[in-house]
Amino acid sequence: MVSILTLWIPILVAAVIVFIVSSAIHSLLTYHHADFKKLPAETSVMDDLRKHNIPEGEYYFPRAATSEEMKLEAYKTNLEKGPSGFLTILKNAKPSMAPMLIQWFVYCIIINIFSAYIAGRMLSPDAHYLEVFRLVGTVSFMGYALGMWQDSIWFSRSWTVTLKYTFDGLIFALLTAGTFGWLWPS
Repeated sequence: MVSILTLWIPILVAAVIVFIVSSAIHSLLTYHHADFKKLPAETSVMDDLRKHNIPEGEYYFPRAATSEEMKLEAYKTNLEKGPSGFLTILKNAKPSMAPMLIQWFVYCIIINIFSAYIAGRMLSPDAHYLEVFRLVGTVSFMGYALGMWQDSIWFSRSWTVTLKYTFDGLIFALLTAGTFGWLWPS
């Protein structure tokens, strides 16, 4: 068993490596550029939405408040007429990447903490590189990639987009696993 406190260096180093590589993936490579489509008549749609002063939040439409309301003919007609969808409204502010990048880095650390905890409980201090790599890679892959699948299952996100993020998660997991294997205490 290895104390999680002795694994703080691989936790932080792996987070830094994943942070840098993820930034490079999104900045230099183009395979994520088509993840979001442009709305047809974007200006007109934005003007229409602006009129309603919709607060920041997540929306589903048409939405029934209760299961009884879902049975009403008016709801069924509205659903059949369409469109239906999910809508995320953001703050009306100049976009800043700083808060998102900070949250991403903290997220990387959290995944690494869970990976370290599980590996520390299952492996000895003299564990071989490949043992560490296999276990940490599996755990960190689950953290970086599998949660994205819920968006395709429940919210109709394109499976192509989800699979691209799953591929990213595989890269991040391999980097994390390699870092832990390299820095595992002996």
